[in-house]
Amino acid sequence: MEEDTNQGKTEEEEFNTGPLSVLMMSVKNNTQVLINCRNNRKLLGRVRAFDRHCNMVLENVREMWTEVPKTGKGKKKALPVNRDRFISKMFLRGDSVIIVLRNPK
Repeated sequence: MEEDTNQGKTEEEEFNTGPLSVLMMSVKNNTQVLINCRNNRKLLGRVRAFDRHCNMVLENVREMWTEVPKTGKGKKKALPVNRDRFISKMFLRGDSVIIVLRNPK
């Protein structure tokens, strides 16, 4: 029983002082975070909930990425195009997260 309370305190300390503190502050202050994902996409949104694996529930998310349009034979290469879309609620699995930045500007 005592071991469980010690583990709970340690986990809470990690959430308040470690790398997960960015997510904790975002939940408490309702601020936006910028998340770089493994698929070369970026997510800008508000964190509603998260766990120690960086699984997250996000709201009001703007997903941003770059696409290179396909061209026909013999044509010049097309320039990359920035794309984005809005997602009102989403679950993000932690293994696709590279880095989380706070207070994006």
